[in-house]
Amino acid sequence: MEAAIDRIMQTYALLVNRSTAASEEARAKVTEYVGKLFEAGEKDPQRLAVCGLTYLRELDGSTDPVKAGYTGL
Repeated sequence: MEAAIDRIMQTYALLVNRSTAASEEARAKVTEYVGKLFEAGEKDPQRLAVCGLTYLRELDGSTDPVKAGYTGL
């Protein structure tokens, strides 16, 4: 599980430029989320990494087209 979290944070750091405090907060949140997935039975580190990265992107709004600046106009 720790390898998946490290991979998530490395990939997320490439996508988003965040302060150290924000990165630590994101790591805490994704650790809790991935822990729940792991306890629920998901053991594949690649799948955990994808789910964790998706979770972080949803939290910061980067998957929301409106928050990303797309208005459809």
